[in-house]
Amino acid sequence: MTEMFTRIDERHGGQHGRTAVVQYLRTDVADLCQSRFGSEAEHREALGLAASVAYLCGWKAYDADEHGLAQRYYLQALALTREAGDYIHEAWILRIMAHNGMDIRRPENTLRLAESALDRVRGRVSPSTEALFAVTRARALAVNRRRKEAATQIREAQDLVLRGEQSDLPYWAALWGSARATVSSHTGKTFHELGDHRNAERHYETSARSRPRDGNGYQRITALTLAAQGREQAAQGHLEAACATWGQSLNLLGGVRSARVAKQVSGIRRQLGVFDKRGVRAAADLDERARDWQLAYA
Repeated sequence: MTEMFTRIDERHGGQHGRTAVVQYLRTDVADLCQSRFGSEAEHREALGLAASVAYLCGWKAYDADEHGLAQRYYLQALALTREAGDYIHEAWILRIMAHNGMDIRRPENTLRLAESALDRVRGRVSPSTEALFAVTRARALAVNRRRKEAATQIREAQDLVLRGEQSDLPYWAALWGSARATVSSHTGKTFHELGDHRNAERHYETSARSRPRDGNGYQRITALTLAAQGREQAAQGHLEAACATWGQSLNLLGGVRSARVAKQVSGIRRQLGVFDKRGVRAAADLDERARDWQLAYA
C-alpha cells in the first residue's frame, strides 16, 4: 500500500490521494500498530512500515505548503522509528527534516540535523545509502556558508553513490527512486546555494536524465528538477536554453497537483515576462502554456 501511494504521489503530486493516505494512517495503520504480534521482530517491522506511511503524509503536507503539519508528521515518523529501535531509519527521518528546514529557508537547525543523521549511518549502510545522507550535509554546509567543507562533502557523496548500487537501498529509501538522481539533484541545490550556476545546471540536468520520462512516474520531481535547471540557465544569461528546458518541464505537468509545482510555474512566468521584453521569441508562447496549466491545476 505504501509503495502504491508513493507511486501515485510521484506521478500526480502530493494533493492527489492525500485524504486516502491520511485515513489509511489513522485507521488501518494505527490498528496494526496496536495489534499483537508473533514476535518482537514482526512488531518492530510493523512500526517501521507505519513510520513510512507517516513520512509520506508529512511529504504530502510539505508538497501542499503546510510546513507545520509536515513537521508534526515527521516527528510522528521519528517516534515510530525510535520505538522500533531502528536507528538507521530514524536517521532517514532526521535527513528529511533537515531538507525541509532548508527548503522553507529556516536553516537554524538543519546542519545539526544533517550531521546527526550522517553520524548514525556512516559505515553502517551501503555506499549508495550513505551518499543520500552525505549530500544532505553538503547542502546544509552550503546553506551555512561553509563553502570549502561543502565542496569536500559533495565529492564524498558523489564517490559514495558511484560505488553503490540501487538494489542496496533500504526499502524506505528505495521508495523515492534512484539514489544517483537524488544525489545529483541535491548537488545542484548545493551549488545553487554556493552561487555556482554552471555546476548547478549540470547536476540538475544529470538528475533529470536519470529519471524515466515515459509517463509512468516521477513526473513531479523531474518537472521540478527541469524547472530548477532552467532557472540556472537563466541566471547565466542563456535565455533561449532556459525556455526550452522550462518547456520540457511543462510537458510533464499534466495531471500534477502540487503547491510546490504551482510556485515554480508562477516563478517561471515572472521570468518569462522579463524575457518577452528582451525579445526572446519563445517566451510568449511558453507563458501562454504556463498560464493554461495554472488555470487547470493551480
